[in-house]
Amino acid sequence: MSNQKPKIVICGTDTDVGKTIVSALIVQGLNAIYWKPVQSGLENNGDTGRVCEILNLPKSRWICEAYKFKAAVSPHWAAEQEGEIVNPKRLALPSLNQSLVIETAGGLMVPLTRRLLQIEQLVTWQLPVVLVARSGLGTINHTLLSLEALANRKIPVLGIFLNGPNHSDNPKTIEQISGIPVIGHLPPLREITAKALSEQWRQQNLRAKFELLLKESTTNF
Repeated sequence: MSNQKPKIVICGTDTDVGKTIVSALIVQGLNAIYWKPVQSGLENNGDTGRVCEILNLPKSRWICEAYKFKAAVSPHWAAEQEGEIVNPKRLALPSLNQSLVIETAGGLMVPLTRRLLQIEQLVTWQLPVVLVARSGLGTINHTLLSLEALANRKIPVLGIFLNGPNHSDNPKTIEQISGIPVIGHLPPLREITAKALSEQWRQQNLRAKFELLLKESTTNF
C-alpha cells in the first residue's frame, strides 16, 4: 500500500441491506471522510445526514452529494422526475490525501442513467469494494451474483460485510464458494450510535483486518 490514504467503496447486494450503517462503522474506524455521490430520497436529510448524525461528523469529514433527488426511487428515474440526468463527470473522485469511504446508491446494477449502470461507475473509479449483504435467507444467491458481476469487470473486492442476525452457515458457505473473506458481521443493535459501532469495531478487531486486506490489495491508492 502506498503512502496515500485508502479509498474504499461500500456497495450492496440490494437496497436496504445496511450499507449506510456499515459505511458509518468504517468511516469512524478508519477516521475517514464520507461521501455518497448520488442520493435518492431526502427523508431525514438522506444517508449523508444519517451518517453525520450518528457520528456527529464535522464538516471536514463529509463531502456534499454530487446529486440529491427527492424521490426514493432508482437514481435514473429520480433524476428524470426533476428534469436532470446524472453526468458522470460530476462523479469524479475528489482529490484529497485522507481516507475516503464512498457509499453507492442501491445495488450494483442500479441505473444512474438509462445508459450508465452503477457498476460501470465502479469500473471508472477502480477502487476496492466492500460488499454489504444480508446475513439471512437469500443472501448466498445475491452475494455470489454480485461478486460474479464485480469479478467479470475486474473490480477489486476487499471483502464482504454481513448485516443482520447471526447465521450459523451462510458466512462459511459464501467464503468457501467465492474465495472472498467475510470481513465482519453487524448484528442487530439496540441503538445505532457511535459508541455501539465503536464497540463492534473493537470486538471484531476490524482495524487489523482492514489494514491487512488493504496491504494485500493490488489496488494503487
